[in-house]
Amino acid sequence: MGIYISVPFCKSKCSYCNFATGVVSRALYSRYVDRVCADMTRAQATARQVGGKFERSVDSVFFGGGTPTILEPADLEKMFRVLRECFDVVRGAEITVECAPGTLTPAMLEVLVRCGVNRVSLGVQSWVDSEAAAVGRLHTRARVLEDIAALRAAGIVDINVDLIAGLPHQTAESWAYSVSETIACGAPHASVYMLEVDEDSRLGRELMAGGTKYHAHFVPEQDRSADFYAEACVRLEAAGIGQYEISNFARPGAESHHNLKYWERKPYFGFGVDAHSMLLSVRTDLTGVRFAAADDLNSFLAGAPLEVTEVPQERAMEEAFFLGLRLNRGVDLRAVAAEFGASSMAGVTGVVDELAEYALLERRDRHLHLTAQGRLLSNEVFEKFLGVAALPSSPG
Repeated sequence: MGIYISVPFCKSKCSYCNFATGVVSRALYSRYVDRVCADMTRAQATARQVGGKFERSVDSVFFGGGTPTILEPADLEKMFRVLRECFDVVRGAEITVECAPGTLTPAMLEVLVRCGVNRVSLGVQSWVDSEAAAVGRLHTRARVLEDIAALRAAGIVDINVDLIAGLPHQTAESWAYSVSETIACGAPHASVYMLEVDEDSRLGRELMAGGTKYHAHFVPEQDRSADFYAEACVRLEAAGIGQYEISNFARPGAESHHNLKYWERKPYFGFGVDAHSMLLSVRTDLTGVRFAAADDLNSFLAGAPLEVTEVPQERAMEEAFFLGLRLNRGVDLRAVAAEFGASSMAGVTGVVDELAEYALLERRDRHLHLTAQGRLLSNEVFEKFLGVAALPSSPG
């Protein structure tokens, strides 16, 4: 199983951020840590409550945020200690911590090493200092390079660099520079996201309103952002950092073991604000159960109930397509038919043919893949697979 732990605190809220994170009083940090630790000690009872199978053995851990590294080092270490008391973290497990450049103090770095962290994801977003500052990032290019050097000196060499295509003031030249710097820094993994425009971020709301706050009027057109993304795909691939998922690129062997669980529908248990989980179901008529914690800090601390969603066979088959298609290796149609029955493919065939006609999907042997254009329109592609499963009813 994988473990995800949410730390929803930041030094500043980036204008593009649509996550359940924010800037709060540091007085809340310890209270939050205590709540997450308590939830970990109740994990087996929680699994039983939602009808999921509990596993103690864990081979991936991911501390995400927010910015886990702005916690007091002792608080982060406490969560690691309780995690290892409640779960059996196997030898060689992938243990990742997200980090905003500039938050890796010597004390924090010591804790990361002591707790067995072997992978760090750096939220760089842009290597151009003015672009980073325009969206509320507090780091500079020089600080990113210092942090990478410090991580390597401490023995943490599995590093991911996040980039966002479509930030305010971004140009073809500045984007090319950010991609070049990502390659040059030697990180074995990169994540490239396109700026999301929605009402859950300040920049998104301003863009939708046609305003100028948060540098919204300097955001590139969507077509240009798509071009930036496509250019990154080509250049990273040429540098040996191959794409294996819509937003993720890695040198051979450096793929994120934890994140692959999400796309392969493997079990994971989440703790903290807006943390999601997926466990196998104890019921034979369900394949799994998904549940999520409250996405509001006060509600979470007050003990808000989990939101639980059962995953019947029909839903599982839809997930097999819209999660599996995120991966470059695509969906193995023979495996889907074997798992859900050959007759279940009846409702899918028409959708596949339609999307292939529009050059959004392609078949290679028994595998189904997104095309380059399909990756740019992936949300529209995935929606087509909702409600198409045609599974026979279970007897009785």
